[in-house]
Amino acid sequence: MTAAPRRPAASLLRPLAGGRARLRWTHLILGGALLMPYWLLGTVIVGPLIGADTMFSGSLALQFGAFAAALPIAAASALFPVARPLSVAAARAMCGLPDGSLADGPARSRAARVRTVGWFTLHVGLGGIISGMSLALPPFAVALMLLPLSPALRENRLGMPRVFRHDLAVALAPLGGILSLVALAACAAVAGALLARLAPVLLGPTPSDRLAAAERRAADLAVRNRLARELHDSVGHALSAVTLQAGAARRILDSDDPGDREFVREALAAIEETTRRTVGELDSVLGLLRQTDEHEHRDEPPCGPTLDALDTLLAHSGVQVALTVDGDIATVPEQVSREAYRIVQEGLSNALRHGGDAPVTLHVALDTEKLGITMENPLPTTAPVVRPGGGRGLRGVAERATLLGGHASAGPDGPLWRLSVALPPAAGATVRRDRP
Repeated sequence: MTAAPRRPAASLLRPLAGGRARLRWTHLILGGALLMPYWLLGTVIVGPLIGADTMFSGSLALQFGAFAAALPIAAASALFPVARPLSVAAARAMCGLPDGSLADGPARSRAARVRTVGWFTLHVGLGGIISGMSLALPPFAVALMLLPLSPALRENRLGMPRVFRHDLAVALAPLGGILSLVALAACAAVAGALLARLAPVLLGPTPSDRLAAAERRAADLAVRNRLARELHDSVGHALSAVTLQAGAARRILDSDDPGDREFVREALAAIEETTRRTVGELDSVLGLLRQTDEHEHRDEPPCGPTLDALDTLLAHSGVQVALTVDGDIATVPEQVSREAYRIVQEGLSNALRHGGDAPVTLHVALDTEKLGITMENPLPTTAPVVRPGGGRGLRGVAERATLLGGHASAGPDGPLWRLSVALPPAAGATVRRDRP
């Protein structure tokens, strides 16, 4: 197998005319285009000072004076918040920079604004120079390359230097034209590489940007944790109840006892109702995940059932529950009521997983100081079966209580397993933000 032939010419030209070099050149041309309004304003300021008749005068003093006056004006305009996002978007698209090297969003601190001013001024300054060279040098280079072949060009001279009146200079003119184009490409490549090197320094994230990004990631993670709790409590409870009911129905399916057949019908009806209700809750949670505006679902609590639906939950829980209620739970704020419902649901799931069909006692009490939830069930006589990936339910209960400013505890109390939760009844108005 023969090695591929080397292409030294192509490797030498790539830094000057490769794809990345062309993109950076375009980025510089964009900077020159951004400079034009400031340059025109500069001609209005400098023209009367040097006595120029018109802003389009060919005076070099006017041209360079307007350029010098345009840069401070451009620097001042870069203080606007929109300057950094636009600069970052252009640099990210055309400078070939690695992901994460540039900051997102407007500059928030004074240091970030000063860096943005430095970048924008450098971009339009270098862009103006390279744009001017790109407009002037190619026609001049073409004229030099055609000079030996066109008597009309030699006679007209097109304002060329006097040196091209000599025969030797005319013969070497094509080489001068080629070198002019190479010099233009080299200047553009050097200027583009300089901007690419300075972009992470001037447009990179500052400490305040990193802190804001960390806060956004923490808020997004809090949303994920909140939705994960919703899915765990809703789907986990439904699967536990359905599994228990289906297992009980399967064991007596072949029985001829009319009472057993009636039990099977009730179990199947409970399975149907539980799955239908859970599908509705699952759709509501997945709807939050599908939302494209992160602020929309970050600030809105997840929708779901409240304590008003407690009777339906207990009726299809798959376990016998003795419920006592003290106080008017309909007056509990919606967010507290929703979290309390999930806490009861998770308590029932734990009773199903570890206590089987043992009866459960649930006491809900509301007074002026707290909403109390106490759930008790007999401890299993045999070691419970721990499913893989389990063990997050009680942690979710504790998180829900803490986020509302309450507290939760769970553990054995003699022959019983007790779950106790206390929630401030008015915590829905002052709920703390999720934090991982």
